[in-house]
Amino acid sequence: DGKIYDAYVIYPQNHTNEANFVEYFVYQIMPDILENKCGYKLCIYGRDIYPGEDTASAIEKRMQKSRRLIILLTRQLINCEEPAYDQHIALYNALIQNDAKVILLEMEKIGTCENLQESLRFIIKKQGTIKWKKQHTVHPQSLNSKFWKQVRYHMPLTLKSS
Repeated sequence: DGKIYDAYVIYPQNHTNEANFVEYFVYQIMPDILENKCGYKLCIYGRDIYPGEDTASAIEKRMQKSRRLIILLTRQLINCEEPAYDQHIALYNALIQNDAKVILLEMEKIGTCENLQESLRFIIKKQGTIKWKKQHTVHPQSLNSKFWKQVRYHMPLTLKSS
């Protein structure tokens, strides 16, 4: 199908130096589970887009080469006045071009959806979210948790090499 990545990961980038759980989740837990244990290939901004690349076109190219878009929903992402460029492009690709399937991971209880962009509200209404619960934090790498089983269900089939 010409795709290089199984999923492009969109998460709120923390512009402070304080390390937070979402970044730990994106850079440590997700790659460990989805890449190392399940054989998927993720594209993560900050890891797979290189210094000196034109960020906007790099994001668009990587998304076009991805089978899924994973969006991590957090209060920071929802309360952000101006959604990040990659979020705009992802929602455009998912809704207008019907290009890639979106997987929404609700990392924190987000409550009502009225603060969300209309496009995100539409996707949530249409397909719901996969909720990360506090008890997953104790054993975040447990492949058999309901959370990871749901994520894998929405991911494309992997071609296991024998």
